Amino acid sequence: MLNGKKIVVVMPAYNAEKTLEMTYNEIPFEIVDEVVLVDDASRDRTSDVAKRLGIHTIVHTDNKGYGGNQKSCYRAALGLGADIVIMVHPDYQYTPKLIPAMASLIAYDEFDAVLASRILGIGALKGGMPLYKYVANRFLTLFENLMLGHKLSEYHTGYRAFSKDILAQLPLDENSDDFVFDNQMLAQIIWYGYRIGELTCPTKYFEDASSINFRRSVTYGLGVLKTSLQFRLQKIGLVKSGIFR
Repeated sequence: MLNGKKIVVVMPAYNAEKTLEMTYNEIPFEIVDEVVLVDDASRDRTSDVAKRLGIHTIVHTDNKGYGGNQKSCYRAALGLGADIVIMVHPDYQYTPKLIPAMASLIAYDEFDAVLASRILGIGALKGGMPLYKYVANRFLTLFENLMLGHKLSEYHTGYRAFSKDILAQLPLDENSDDFVFDNQMLAQIIWYGYRIGELTCPTKYFEDASSINFRRSVTYGLGVLKTSLQFRLQKIGLVKSGIFR
């Protein structure tokens, strides 16, 4: 706990057998109360490793997608009475050592959501982010800042912390079950007026870290553009979208 707030770490997992334990071992359990892992029908022993580590484990019998996995994560965390929920990928691409800093910004009511940005600072390319992903990240972030009337250094990090209120109030079930879920959720947070903070995060790309391929990246990028346009068009009263109901 931190300032009387229960902290739950959630891990949306798919084929994370090789990296789960070293990610788990860096979690600061002096403040983290529980860990939830949702195994999205992995083809390896991810769920076996999670259970051996004593993690609260949920296994999807069918692959529901990255967004569908997160929906299960957040429902489970709220069911455990979480006040603050931090999503940590079990592929060790993001260090759990930042959890205390992220959680404290919510626990002491500075922000409602906190993102660990790979773009703040100069480490993204040095940490191994492919050049095409870096360029796409910068273009999409610029477009989103213009369309959403906000200012973030990046919208595409997978390392995020949320207050209970965000997860309980947003219409998350209206969002995609695919990767664009992440982006839709941030657009919703901005739409409903919640406060978003950012802190810098080291970038780590390596063989066992999960990463979507070029084709899926293009699909994600088009989804990001669509979400931003939906936001702007609804803002000026031309369309109505379920994700901003």
